[in-house]
Amino acid sequence: MSQRCWEEVKEGETLPGFSLELTMTRMVQQVSGTQDFYPIHHDRDFARSGGHPDIFVNTAFTRAALCRLLTDWAGPAGFVKRLGFQMRRYHLVGDTIYVRGKVVKKYRQDGVGAVDLEIWAENAREGIATPGTATVHLPLRSA
Repeated sequence: MSQRCWEEVKEGETLPGFSLELTMTRMVQQVSGTQDFYPIHHDRDFARSGGHPDIFVNTAFTRAALCRLLTDWAGPAGFVKRLGFQMRRYHLVGDTIYVRGKVVKKYRQDGVGAVDLEIWAENAREGIATPGTATVHLPLRSA
């Protein structure tokens, strides 16, 4: 894994991103891995009886996907300082989610190279279903 330095970052730059197919196997893995056994995330009948279209990924899975985007981009010496997101629409079983981002601002603060980003998870049905923002600290070459 390569290390990104603050000096290399350009405002407006897009992060490479990645996609994940939300197969039934992945849905079961996300429930098991996060220990969130609430039936809305694995029991179709339960989810539909509550007015939801189908089972959907949970908050911890969504947070982990957004963190993966940031840490893959920042490299091993990068640090996710702040992460915020809103789960506005569903990511359902059968969807493919695309996790993406772009650099909004870069600045130095208290001797640290900081980068503010817009991040999101989207799918073909809903578009951007999970918008968010983050601040990442990157190492400085000049430090």
